[in-house]
Amino acid sequence: MKDHVRSNWRNAVLVCRKCSKKLDGGFGPRGDERLAKMLRKHLSLKKGRRADAGIIEVNCLGVCPKGAVTVVNGADSREWLLVRPDADLDELAAMLGLAIAGHH
Repeated sequence: MKDHVRSNWRNAVLVCRKCSKKLDGGFGPRGDERLAKMLRKHLSLKKGRRADAGIIEVNCLGVCPKGAVTVVNGADSREWLLVRPDADLDELAAMLGLAIAGHH
């Protein structure tokens, strides 16, 4: 039996599912996309372990900010981000260590 599995992830970002639901998406051009999906799309990240990084929706993180989504950078888990729908996704990606070379 295998006791570990490899991934290509450089980082794992946890996005609160409950916050995303409460905002009814809130992101994207029409404001109806969830942050995790929008960030993945914005950075052209695949899903799963073959992606360069993991952006995973998780159960409630217990912060419950009004009008924002709680996000935890797995590589820097002491500072949690409260991301509002008008957030600049390039700036957010850089803060999360997800900036991909050549991506603007």
